[in-house]
Amino acid sequence: MGMVMAVSFTRYGRLYYLDPGPHSPKVGDKVLVPTDAGPEVAECVWAPQWVSEDIEGLPVCAGPATDEHLARDEANRRRRAEGRSIAKRLIRKHGLPMKVIGVDYLDADNVFKIYFSAPHRVDFRALVRDLARNIRARVELRQVGPRDEARLQGGIGPCGRDLCCATFLKDFEPVSVRMAKEQDLPVNPLRIAGACGRLMCCLKYEHPLYVQAHQRMPRLGERVDTPEGPGQVVGRNVPSDTVTVRLNGGGRCSCPSASVCSPRRQHDAAYGNTSYGNTSYGDASAD
Repeated sequence: MGMVMAVSFTRYGRLYYLDPGPHSPKVGDKVLVPTDAGPEVAECVWAPQWVSEDIEGLPVCAGPATDEHLARDEANRRRRAEGRSIAKRLIRKHGLPMKVIGVDYLDADNVFKIYFSAPHRVDFRALVRDLARNIRARVELRQVGPRDEARLQGGIGPCGRDLCCATFLKDFEPVSVRMAKEQDLPVNPLRIAGACGRLMCCLKYEHPLYVQAHQRMPRLGERVDTPEGPGQVVGRNVPSDTVTVRLNGGGRCSCPSASVCSPRRQHDAAYGNTSYGNTSYGDASAD
């Protein structure tokens, strides 16, 4: 067992997990997070608590943020806002098809990292020189793809919650249209695409469950026997573990997949349709 806390550098932004060490911050407290560029100020969004998993290798919280750290963090925020404003103005001046996504500022090295998106490769050498002269700092421009753009900007997904990529996802796993088909979702880009315009990352979450269920449940079109009579499977509902059957005599019924599963019927035929509710434990103990 170990203790874990979660922090965020921006409100409703991506979560980072830390080992609280000897500290006990409350939700909303400002704490110091160790980074490659030195300790940075973040907000505690999940107070330290015990977890059952054995977690190792997490960075250790560097303690509460002091007034000096808060003043430095506020100065860096103003510097980033200034850099974003200047970058947008100079991009319009140079007439480049670029969109500023995010700005990072390393005050120790006086370096700006400006992330942008563009429909194709852009020659921004003249822009970099102009930016460095106006911002009075070294400037690095980095082009990002649609998924990274959504992660940096954040937003609300079709489910009504904050984007997974902007909160807890660390890596983008490959997602295919086949996953949507196996989950009986309509292959409609408007229904299965996320804020980035690519397939939703959450299609990956339940995919293994659907694969296992489809191997166990009867196939669509298969002839089965149900408690209400024989029929043909016309629908499957994996979350409820039920199948919809069109009966030979007309009408439809929805029943548990186990009731139409061939191995289950063979088991019942051999050993009888018994259940725990019908078992008399009193008689067994009397013997």
